[in-house]
Amino acid sequence: MIARPPGLLRARFDARDAVPAAYSLVLAAVVLGPLLGPGYLLLRDAVSTPRSYLTDSALGLTDAAARAVPQDALLAVASTVVDGGLLVKALTLLSLWLAGWGAARMVSALLPTLTPGPLLLASTVTIWNPYVAERLLQGHWSLLAGYAALPWTVLAALRLRRSAAPWSPRAWCPLGLTLAAAGLTPTGAILATTVALVLLALPGGVGARTPRLLTAAALALVASAPWLVATVLSGAGAQGSDPAGVAAFAARAEPGLATVGSLAGLGGIWNADAVPGSRTSLWALVGTALLLTVVAAGVPTLWRRRGNPVIAALGVTAAAAVALPALAATGWGLQAGEWAVVHVPGAGLLRDAQKWVALAVPGYALAAAAGAGALDRFGRRVFGDRERATPSPAQTPARGSAREPNPAAAAVVGIAAVLIALPDLAWGVGGTLRPVHYPSSWSEVAARLEGHSGDVAVLPSGTFRRFPYSGDAPVLDPAPRLLPLDVPQTGRLLVTDAGQSTDIGGEGARAERVEALLIGGGPADHLPGLGVGWVLVERDAAGPVGDAGRTLAQLEPVFADEHLALYRVPGEPAPPPHRAGARAAAVAAHLAWALLLGGSALGALAYRGRTRADRV
Repeated sequence: MIARPPGLLRARFDARDAVPAAYSLVLAAVVLGPLLGPGYLLLRDAVSTPRSYLTDSALGLTDAAARAVPQDALLAVASTVVDGGLLVKALTLLSLWLAGWGAARMVSALLPTLTPGPLLLASTVTIWNPYVAERLLQGHWSLLAGYAALPWTVLAALRLRRSAAPWSPRAWCPLGLTLAAAGLTPTGAILATTVALVLLALPGGVGARTPRLLTAAALALVASAPWLVATVLSGAGAQGSDPAGVAAFAARAEPGLATVGSLAGLGGIWNADAVPGSRTSLWALVGTALLLTVVAAGVPTLWRRRGNPVIAALGVTAAAAVALPALAATGWGLQAGEWAVVHVPGAGLLRDAQKWVALAVPGYALAAAAGAGALDRFGRRVFGDRERATPSPAQTPARGSAREPNPAAAAVVGIAAVLIALPDLAWGVGGTLRPVHYPSSWSEVAARLEGHSGDVAVLPSGTFRRFPYSGDAPVLDPAPRLLPLDVPQTGRLLVTDAGQSTDIGGEGARAERVEALLIGGGPADHLPGLGVGWVLVERDAAGPVGDAGRTLAQLEPVFADEHLALYRVPGEPAPPPHRAGARAAAVAAHLAWALLLGGSALGALAYRGRTRADRV
């Protein structure tokens, strides 16, 4: 008799679920470590604050590209009732936890005969890898929400493939939930949408492909509505991006590895400073070899199951997710990318090519879990635990003896290999992820600005800062999130690699004019025409100020201490350059996203207990 495999969503929360869930939570806590203590995440692109505000910038309506929507709007609303720093840490922990647990659930659905050991190996590969480490060090905590959604998107797509009525809430709610959760950032939305459309376009399943693809496309549009609407309304990105950013943000080869090797090991982020110490030495080669050995062990098993279109598609997607970013880093790939970011609106979103290697992780997790049996067989051969070629009945091992296959033991060895491959991911990526504490000056300045109008221009110039309280790494200026008024930002970046610096232009044209006026010591009465009503000087941040002292002398001092100095600009600032209806449309898009997230979550929970098991 052939046992009926478990369904995608089981009514009982049994040990097969509980063990990977608990294990993934512990592993996620080990990764984040000291970050979970009191304080705020302030590292490179990550800025968490006690309170943030629903400004035009939070809605993506400035002339800079809408890269942080609906993330910033969510934090602005939620931080009115929950401390924003606590919320960011909780979301980061939740993302890593769900990434590991989701990988185990995905493997359990596609390979239902596996025991819990291989499922834990899949969770380990998903949580403990260079991609997670580098994105944490770069400050891309919200991108990890999209990363965590990938295995759950596989499960949701499988549910939709099994439904004869894709428009039924029972069928689409799980996919709506995963796409909306991934849609916390534009990149996350694209990652999850890609996985969903690939799997739903495959042959097989119940019903026709067109209805399920249309369902997924409609859900993806709602999940991406905040940044799509903001981009259309603000015009950001329509003028193209600086082509210098393509080479600067291309995937990077690590010691002992070519670019394709770094990507295959789930590493190779463009910023050589945002990597764990173990990836800056030849241990990167050793760690990559260990990870790929664990993954490669399962490839023959998956090859034998290539008749399952979902398993085959995850393998092909994994290969493409490594090969395409590697090709993008070649000479002709860089030329194609430079042309695209200039001539194709929104193509600048693709320039950080290494982030797309996240699409390989579901396939890696599946292969690692499938390879536990192969590792066990290899271990028994190496350590001499062979059976004779023609054993007699008396010599045949009894069931449960030492010679019986033991994939659980092999899974433990695989888990150890993955952990050893990246030893300094533990405890806040070697202690780098540590919370900071803002001076009280920031809350004082925010209180002075409450209820007023006009943007706040900030000095020194530049997008990034180094504060005495923020550590050695540069950090994104926290002013746009700490202050209740908009802060014009140029988006200009200075990327340094091997001692050479590349100045990459941003999209903030108005912010460029404001910065030029201040640095040049221009007349203060020109600032209101640019929409500026205030100037904030961050005194403990090094950076160019030029002749701004001449302009500041024409302003009214409002507040000053050793950290900050706030000035009022005389005159009535001009209103924002966009139409009044743009803010209402952006808010509506964010509400649509929030309704999809909340409604899908409620629907998925309501139908979960009533879903019967079925074969994948």
